[in-house]
Amino acid sequence: MKKVNILISAFLISAGISAQSVYDVILQAKALSSSGKADDAISILSGAMKNWNDYRLFREKADNEVVNGDLASAVSDYNAANKLVEYSGETGLARVYAIRGDAAASLSHLELSMKSRFKKSEKEIMLDPAFGKIENSPDWRSFWKKDWYTASDEALSEIEYYVSSGRIIEAGDVYSGMEKASAGRNDLIYAGALIDEGSGNNDEAVKSLTSLLASDPKNEKYLRALASAQAGNSNPAGASVTYTRLIALEVPDAGLFLMRAGCYRQTGEYDKAMKDITRYLALYPGNKTALRMAGKVESASGRNLKALEYFSMNLKLHPDDPQCYIDRGDSYFLSKSWDWAAKDYGMSLDLDPGNPDVWLNRGIALVNEGNTDDACHDFRMSLRYGNKKATDYISKYCIK
Repeated sequence: MKKVNILISAFLISAGISAQSVYDVILQAKALSSSGKADDAISILSGAMKNWNDYRLFREKADNEVVNGDLASAVSDYNAANKLVEYSGETGLARVYAIRGDAAASLSHLELSMKSRFKKSEKEIMLDPAFGKIENSPDWRSFWKKDWYTASDEALSEIEYYVSSGRIIEAGDVYSGMEKASAGRNDLIYAGALIDEGSGNNDEAVKSLTSLLASDPKNEKYLRALASAQAGNSNPAGASVTYTRLIALEVPDAGLFLMRAGCYRQTGEYDKAMKDITRYLALYPGNKTALRMAGKVESASGRNLKALEYFSMNLKLHPDDPQCYIDRGDSYFLSKSWDWAAKDYGMSLDLDPGNPDVWLNRGIALVNEGNTDDACHDFRMSLRYGNKKATDYISKYCIK
């Protein structure tokens, strides 16, 4: 494991990755926090505050102080964020006072947040465990008797949930209710776009979302939906541009770099893809998806030895994942290293014996090694599990 981390570090150092902006620091802090390193996150945020007086740094630091149980420091930093940008720390303060069991103070701050651009969705608040101590209090019940969200807000939330669950009919029913209630034009267009995308009608979704963004070009939810629809519409070039717009807005989600890298891979812009993947790996060095994508990009660009390095790293970090063996086996297969390919495919089949494509590829590797008897067994297993391509190989090599 130590050797793997050293190899990954070498890749990142060679790429010259460093935190050079508030955005970089926020992304790094979130990565550290997600891996249980709140102290390290607080340390880099404190260091950044010497160079930048940015509310996002104070708010992120406070979030990590809450994780550490240092509520007094969190209150101080949320208040500092408020002084820099009004209301930016109110949700955080509401969470702190809820953790302390002070319902009145918590809801006072939550109310200020609800009236600001930092308002959270009802779902986010209701699922936040920080409010657990006060959710049965009279103050909490009284607070939620007020209409903090419009009927359109609640309908859109339902539609987002139904579409994400593949329940398009239910989403359509909610949309019909919005129309009858004369919901706002933009809400209806957005809801319709989500349903179109969920139905596979990405052309219409792209048109609708593009029209919305013409008057509201920095709307994060519109941009995310547009990128998804463009990707679903076999337009990775368009999706990469939309992800670039989200990154330019400094949306604090490192996953955007990985999604853009996937688009660049499809458009053959391999150097751009590797730049984004390397940036992501600087934050999440053992991430299985990123390492796999790095290997795929290097393989597609003809750098098979580099691809093998990434696939081998992934295997060392995730030795029980059959896909990691398949990825490296595929790389050996492409380079006609038949013995090594067959071994990796075999390890994958030990973990997941029902994969027909792996049975077929191992059979092909074995044929090229001259081991026709074992190859025929694999071709038959491939056919048994549903790969009809195996029929041609059985006819060619196994019927005498």
